[in-house]
Amino acid sequence: MRKSVAGKLRKALELSFQHNRRFLSSSHSRFLSSTPVVFDSATSTSMADSSSSSHASPPLSLQTINPKVLKCEYAVRGEIVTLAQRLQQELQEKPGSHPFDEILYCNIGNPQSLGQQPITFFREVLALCDHPAILDKSETQGLFSADAIERAWQILDQIPGRATGAYSHSQGIKGLRDTIAAGIEARDGYPANPNDIFLTDGASPAVHMMMQLLIRSEKDGILCPIPQYPLYSASIALHGGTLVPYYLDEASGWGLEILELKKQLEEAKSKGISVRALVVINPGNPTGQVVAEGNQRDIVEFCKQEGLVLLADEVYQENVYVPEKEFHSFKKVSRSMGYGEDDIALVSFQSVSKGYYGECGKRGGYMEVTGFSADIREQIYKVASVNLCSNISGQILASLVMSPPKVGDESYESYRAERDGILSSLARRAKTLEDAFNNLEGITCNKAEGAMYLFPRINLPQKAIKAAEAVKEAPDAFYCHRLLNATGIVFVPGSGFGQAPGTWHFRCTILPQEDKIPAIVSRLTDFHKGFMDEFRD
Repeated sequence: MRKSVAGKLRKALELSFQHNRRFLSSSHSRFLSSTPVVFDSATSTSMADSSSSSHASPPLSLQTINPKVLKCEYAVRGEIVTLAQRLQQELQEKPGSHPFDEILYCNIGNPQSLGQQPITFFREVLALCDHPAILDKSETQGLFSADAIERAWQILDQIPGRATGAYSHSQGIKGLRDTIAAGIEARDGYPANPNDIFLTDGASPAVHMMMQLLIRSEKDGILCPIPQYPLYSASIALHGGTLVPYYLDEASGWGLEILELKKQLEEAKSKGISVRALVVINPGNPTGQVVAEGNQRDIVEFCKQEGLVLLADEVYQENVYVPEKEFHSFKKVSRSMGYGEDDIALVSFQSVSKGYYGECGKRGGYMEVTGFSADIREQIYKVASVNLCSNISGQILASLVMSPPKVGDESYESYRAERDGILSSLARRAKTLEDAFNNLEGITCNKAEGAMYLFPRINLPQKAIKAAEAVKEAPDAFYCHRLLNATGIVFVPGSGFGQAPGTWHFRCTILPQEDKIPAIVSRLTDFHKGFMDEFRD
């Protein structure tokens, strides 16, 4: 039976093949003959469409992409940095092609790219977690500190499968969140719940997550400081909201005035904008101020009275350089005022990229979310789940930052020496640059109380402002362009951060290593004198 069916099938296939071969042969000769081929109108139209499509516009252009992307700007890695990178390449390809021998990047808070060394204990633990097979080798005892080995075992026991290459819970590994919560509690003196913590790839994704949650349309506003870190303006633009500016008072050391908050809030309301949240950056970026505790209390009270979510950017909490100031988290301040979960909605951001650790490339951070109802928290978790999880190395680092070696641990003395050495050096660099700016004609610079930046004000001659207008540049961008081309120093124009109308600034990091600071001061001083002489009114 099977043979009969197979035979019939084979015969049918052979007949079909012979028929198709005759058809193809006939068709081939017909297409090669001199006889004109006649197409019907539908065929003609189809071929014309196909022909014209090869000359059609590209699928994306600046006119057809999402306008929110066009509106978004990020000055820290903007045009001047692109120029600096091109100059650096030219120096490598043709040494001596410019009046300087290296680019001095003072534009971004990226400590290790400028020579800062990582904390040994943190890297030991990371190495052991990423390659746990060496934990059982006898040589490991001589290469790694005992407390790093012990911490690595503890962390690996908290990771399912002891695999740092696997996905984790979308909020982050539970054991690491326990460690971070304990660190927050030790810092603030008030309880912290690990379920309030969402581990993220640095603080930036956490900010984006909250903007996604808060912004429904351009009628929703977020109160942001001016000057501000461009992450906030960019994120608000990408998510379709409105930035409601409040101006920091430069004359009082970049103070945050409650009257200014109220004024801007009422003005936004008069335009039909529903203000959802207040951003406070403490210590300040780009302005370097540390908010006084009394001022923090006023801010908490303002948010409570106005029903605003308080978004507290606290990534520079370890970077305080003046003895008269101290970092206090907004959560600690609000709890000390007697306000709990039911009184104020508060989101605190922390990152492994700043502080004394400077692990920018590891992309670790978290947000602590308090004062939100269970149904809203479910939505935050849903958004976190879309990204699956943050990277595991960053999660481990976040736990180490919030629980470093303690007195009595084998690594404590070396850890303390590394930490204190970095922070004291940053304080010296900040003071040296602050003094240098204040010694330049037409430049004033507030004290660098914290963070990693100075934001000097430059009073440019009218002749320089007109020269900038002639080349269609903001005056501070004009100054920074000229500075880069003459000296190789990279500053970011203040116009990229926002500033009071009629004022001009630039942001300078304090991160170049101490042996580079004299060269920066010398080159800047010579350039500035020549610039002011050239454009003197």
